[in-house]
Amino acid sequence: MTSYSYRSDPAVPSFPDDKPLFIFDGICVLCSTGCAWMMRRDKQDQLRFTTTAEPVGKALFNHYGVDVDATYMLIDRGQMYIKSDGYLHMLNHLGGGWKLLKIFYLMPHPIRDFFYDILNRYRYRWFGTSDYCALIPDDFRKKLL
Repeated sequence: MTSYSYRSDPAVPSFPDDKPLFIFDGICVLCSTGCAWMMRRDKQDQLRFTTTAEPVGKALFNHYGVDVDATYMLIDRGQMYIKSDGYLHMLNHLGGGWKLLKIFYLMPHPIRDFFYDILNRYRYRWFGTSDYCALIPDDFRKKLL
């Protein structure tokens, strides 16, 4: 799909896309704590967040034909990134020493995603679930769409 293809999709609600948007599972403990971790490190307020349960999140997953249970999604400059590519791409926005983790680009893509898929498959069993976005601190909720 072309960049910003979701803008011409009437099923996707309009949303501010001037910053990367991270779409995550709002009941997964690993996902929610991971988002809270990213929010704390997003000192320049470069990222926005929403969940797969929100209308924008649902619509973007449908637009791109991605299974909502298979991954999270990062939308940046109209492009969609998932699995290990999304996390590695997000390092550009966290800045600082986190960019050093981009060394994982040297690992072949199928191997990176293999480990991502294992973690994703067992995330509820290993880490549990919580109430919707319960693990996002109140002072970071302004980053949620």
